[in-house]
Amino acid sequence: MTAPRITTPFGATSTAAEVVAGLDLTGRRAVVTGGASGIGVETARALAGAGAEVTLAVRDTAAGERAAEDITGSTGTKQVLVAPLELADPASVAAFADAWTGPLHLLVGNAGVMATPLTRTPQGWELQFATNHLGHFHLANRLLPALRAAGGARIVSVSSGAHRRSGIDFDDIHFHRRSYEPWAAYGQSKTANVLFAVEATRRWAGDGVYANALHPGSIRTNLQRHVDQAEIEALRRATPGVAPWKTVQQGAATSVLLATSPLLEGVGGRYFEDCNEAGPHRSGTSTGVAAYALDEQAAQRLWEISAATLGR
Repeated sequence: MTAPRITTPFGATSTAAEVVAGLDLTGRRAVVTGGASGIGVETARALAGAGAEVTLAVRDTAAGERAAEDITGSTGTKQVLVAPLELADPASVAAFADAWTGPLHLLVGNAGVMATPLTRTPQGWELQFATNHLGHFHLANRLLPALRAAGGARIVSVSSGAHRRSGIDFDDIHFHRRSYEPWAAYGQSKTANVLFAVEATRRWAGDGVYANALHPGSIRTNLQRHVDQAEIEALRRATPGVAPWKTVQQGAATSVLLATSPLLEGVGGRYFEDCNEAGPHRSGTSTGVAAYALDEQAAQRLWEISAATLGR
């Protein structure tokens, strides 16, 4: 029997502050990857403003410190910390996780790269898959003891409507044989973000750890630094029923909802957009979740491949 779809009082124009209003996160500890800019900093601001201790896990710690000062200035809280994290570098992920002590209640996998030119890590992994999926997969697994220790933890996997561009090409994930196409690579990595939430929940719900994925909407941020804006506008014009641009505060709302809403207690393995659980994608529309992104067999297969890739 299919579980009922989660609906909330919020929608496409809701902001992160509106979603968290009235909630008290005192005593909760959160990590937000990519928390120095874009929707990451607004996600962190909302969590900190509600009383959580928030660690900004960032590549550029100087930018992270500036973001932390800004959040402190706007919220009055001093519980905003900064730590280095390069998701495409397994050693950096391990160092971050090994340095963590105590419980972790909220892990927001927000950082990412979009439509980059073909770039490979020293291990030969395609950069978008390595950063957007493998890095977050590695981080969550290394932080699992801290998540378990929270006595009820949530993982928020920031995916994208672009997951509908590509499923997982299990025969050539890293484009060693097929021609590289930046948007196909991005779409594949975003599908992986959803599949991660499906399988993480299956494996870890018994430990009180639940994961959900989301599409934040279209927001102008540094994520698009590798893409010509004219190309983005052309893609938007070619997409039926594409939604308007969101502000960064609106873009962070669904992440914050998944991290904090009482309506999501004990809920995992689902995909949300505009602060509500998405329905199945229908051809000719720009909403919904592709069936392959929720496929349980694909989720298990991807997990096993990811673990083997990282030598876990």
